[in-house]
Parts: sequence; structure tokens; C-alpha cells
Amino acid sequence: MSGEYKLLIDGKLVDGDSTMDVLNPATEARIATCPRGSARQLNEAVAAAKKAFPKWANTSLDERRKVLIRVAEAVESRREEMARLLTSEQGKPLKEAQGEVDITASFFRHAASLSLDPKVLEDSNARRVELHRRPLGVIAAIIPWNFPLMITAFKVPLALLAGNTIVVKPAATTPLATLMFGALIADVVPAGVINIVTDANDLGDVLTGHPDVAKVAFTGSSATGLKVLGNVAKSMKRFTLELGGNDPGIVLQDANPKDVAPGIFQGAFFNTGQVCLALKRLYVHESQYDAMCDELAKLAREAVLGDGLQQGTVVGPLQNATQYEKVKAYLSDAHANGKVIAGGNVPDRPGYFIQPTIVKDIEEGTKLVDEEQFGPILPILKYRTLDEAIARANATDYGLGASVWSSDRARAKEVALKLEAGTVFINKHADIAPHIPQAGAKSSGLGVEIGEEGLLEYTQVQVVNEAL
Repeated sequence: MSGEYKLLIDGKLVDGDSTMDVLNPATEARIATCPRGSARQLNEAVAAAKKAFPKWANTSLDERRKVLIRVAEAVESRREEMARLLTSEQGKPLKEAQGEVDITASFFRHAASLSLDPKVLEDSNARRVELHRRPLGVIAAIIPWNFPLMITAFKVPLALLAGNTIVVKPAATTPLATLMFGALIADVVPAGVINIVTDANDLGDVLTGHPDVAKVAFTGSSATGLKVLGNVAKSMKRFTLELGGNDPGIVLQDANPKDVAPGIFQGAFFNTGQVCLALKRLYVHESQYDAMCDELAKLAREAVLGDGLQQGTVVGPLQNATQYEKVKAYLSDAHANGKVIAGGNVPDRPGYFIQPTIVKDIEEGTKLVDEEQFGPILPILKYRTLDEAIARANATDYGLGASVWSSDRARAKEVALKLEAGTVFINKHADIAPHIPQAGAKSSGLGVEIGEEGLLEYTQVQVVNEAL
């Protein structure tokens, strides 16, 4: 795919101080050479955001809303081109990429509907007390490679609506759609309000440790999140960390395997399983275990594996070589410690492909069950009692999401409230929307993203307490 890509710094589209190649994970061929930012350029971007902050913070809320709407319109105007570019660099099926572009626009539009009106806490003969929300300053947004546009939209519109300016650092292996986004909005957003600088995984410390950054909004692995936390702690920056997950699903004994299997499969294999909030281990009652395994194995065998740009593809490649090697190691663990009943092979073809794989007769204590595989492999575990299933589901350092599958909604809700996760779904998994907050429990993150609660994360509380 041809195209000229530029960094966005202080309202200008500029070359990087060097370049880097971007590969198509379905072919391993180079699809573009794009700019690679330097520490010098990252510092320029932070300086531009700092310079733009006072004026943007004092811009009326209505004007900021109008800018967000214009950003949404710019994204929508190039929907198909942006989706094809996203598929080419990320690997996901084109339909999923189109959905990601649509979601990106919708998050900007929703943010424009929110408000930050002061709250009157007391208005008495003794005092009047108001709670105001003030912007923080320069935000550093660090974006992973699984949803380059959508996760940018988790952060940027809320940060801007609150009156902050921002520097976005996309993942090194998926910078193109984000750079296209920058080109689309360069003339829409005031100079310096949004800046986009790429790197080759070498500028994270520079950005998160920068003295002029007021908050870091990071989405990525728990291991990298700990490094970010160490950097922000040195200068007491605000932060939001949305980290990894090992989401359990519990199928209650009353569920019909044929009815729930499609939703479970979607929750586990969407985006080739490369979703922090994906269903990553499934607990099924012993009375239904074989039937559920059979249903999921059938769906895995039927799912078309291929290039995301090819019509009919359901599961694309892993996004990059590093993740491909990690998932192959989990596949070896599946063969060694469980029974592979669908998939289980690495196709002999170019690209980072692994067949959708279902594994039964596997237990805790194996890498596939205990760790976050982040790939198209689902382990299915057998349980005898519901209390046992809940305890096993909770026996992890992660706590991003979970799901319960049942024909009895009241009973499913009782189980949901016993699960240690920031979000628990019932008869679905990984359903997101711009008005629904997302927060991880335990090692899956700190802070809240999305919705009104996510907006408040980009503000400083200021109480005005007036004597009367």
C-alpha cells in the first residue's frame, strides 16, 4: 500500500529524523516506510503541547466539542481507506477494521456530548462550596498494536474535552493508521493540541519520564505497565494503566452449549485473540463438558484463517513476529499438557498464522491456563461445583474481565457479583461502548477509561470554598 506518512508536531506534518519499515503480518512483506521519531522530536512535541495548553484549556467547552465532532467527521470521510490500511498493518479482517474506524469516530462524537459542569456541594448560610474540574496539562498517550485507532479514541477525545493537550505514541509495528489519522486532523485541531510521534520501542521512557508531561495514559502489557508506573512515580504524575488480562468464562450447568458456543468463540477469537479483554480460559460443568468442547471445536474448524483483506476471512494472522513466537510456545504447551481437538498447527505459509485452536483436558499450573496467551488458543477446563469454578476463575493476579453464560439471568448475575474483575459480562464477552467505563482489578490496571468516569481521570479536582 502506497502513501506518504508524516509525524504531527505543533500542527505541522513533518518527516522523522529517521525511518522504519512496516510489515504486513499476513505476508511479512514491507507495505510502507514511515517516519521514526527521535528523542529530539518527542521533546518538540511535548513542548508544542505545553505551549498550546493554556489557550486550549481556556477555550470554551462548546468550542472543544465542535473540534471533536470535526475530528469524527474527518475519520468518517476516509473510512474505507483507513480500514484497509489498518488491516494491512495490523492483520485483522477488513470487517473488523471497518468496525474499529466506526468505533473511533463514535468515541469522539460521544465525548462531545459530555459535560464538566461545576457541582455545588453546599450552599448554606455558612458557606458555598463548589467542586470544579480543571485540566491537568500535557497528556502522554501510549497505544498498543492490537487496536491502534480504537485505543487512541479511548484517550484522546476525553483528554481534549477536559482541556488537556496530548502527545500520542503509536506502537512501532502499527503506526500507519494513526499517522493517517494525524494527517486528517492536522488542519482540524489547533496546532499543538494533538501531536503524534512514532518510535521503534525506544522512546517510552523519554515520554513517560518527561518533566512537562502531567499524566500518562498507557494501554499494554502488565510488565510494561510496571515500568511506566516506576517512571511516573518519580515525579508524581497522574496515570491510567489498562493492562493485561486472563479473563475467565464460566458456563453454568443450565446453559445450552449450542446456544452459547458462538458468543464464546467470538469472545475468545475476535482479533485473533489479541484483545486484553478477550475470553482466555473457559470453565464448563462436567455434565456439559464434552458437548461444549465439540461445539467450540466445530466453530474453530469452520473459521476461515487468512489475509484480512480477503473476503470471508474470520481469523487473521498474529500482528508481529514477537507475538507469533510467544503464541507458538503456548501452542507447544497445549500439545504437551492438554488434548488439542481443533487447530493446533502452524501453517506452512508466509505470515504469522496459527490455526484457531481448542484445547481440552488441561488444568491450572500450565502456561496456557495461568498466563495471558493473547492469541487464537482457548483452553477449556472442567469443573464439578459452581463454588469451585468461581474460586478457580478468581485464582489469578489478573482481573480485567470475566463472563458468565446461563439461561437463568438472575443466577448468572449472582455468579457475576462473585467474580473478581473490573467488568463481568453475562451471555457475551468484550462488549464495549463509549459510555461504559472500563477498569481493571488487581494487576490488570489502575484507573478508569471510557465514559464519564474516564473523563474525570483527565481532570484535577478543585474545590472553591467561600465564606458567606
